[in-house]
Amino acid sequence: MNEPIAHSGVWAVAAIMVVIASWIFYRYLAPKTWREWASAGLVQAFIIALYAEMYGFPLTIYVMVRFFGLDNTNASASLWSSLLNVGELGMMISMVLGYVLLFSGIGLFAQGWRELYRAQKEKRLATDGLYAFARHPQYTGLFLALFGEGVVHWPTIFSVALFPVIVLVYWMLARREERRVLEEFGDQYRVYQQRVPMFFPRMSQWKDFLKRSKVVAHEG
Repeated sequence: MNEPIAHSGVWAVAAIMVVIASWIFYRYLAPKTWREWASAGLVQAFIIALYAEMYGFPLTIYVMVRFFGLDNTNASASLWSSLLNVGELGMMISMVLGYVLLFSGIGLFAQGWRELYRAQKEKRLATDGLYAFARHPQYTGLFLALFGEGVVHWPTIFSVALFPVIVLVYWMLARREERRVLEEFGDQYRVYQQRVPMFFPRMSQWKDFLKRSKVVAHEG
């Protein structure tokens, strides 16, 4: 593969995007314990690798051409566009869908953190707002954002492989957090656990879940 791929080699843009994405992530999910830092490290690696490929070196495309027989005459920086041979239209569709998930996820991530912060400040259990739909809406937002940007919009070998690992690690972290909350709130939290899903609201609740995030975020 001798021809350079458009949209690559712009390392300054890659660095800027890594800084912006990392600032948003650490702004609303500041790690405290070593487990939280380890989980955050996985997300940080996801962010760096994703934007390094998106704007720097398209490693996934080169690997697919070299080892998996992808047609290099039709290869573009977007994996979906190259695999499905749908050109710029496919790239635009995946970009729009990815950004919808990304910004929806960021909204949930930020608002979930705000609601939890207020509840902790008032020394009460967070069960209203987004927490009426999911017990960990900030993690739901994180999953949506990473899936939208690193799987739908710009899939890479690293981002697709790492995404389920991140989900698993944050599931384990959420379970550990819930054990601490049970010690503090006891039966009140047990009843809440039985009533509300961990990460993903019931199908009939998703519209209200996403709407609630946008409304409250604008009010804040």
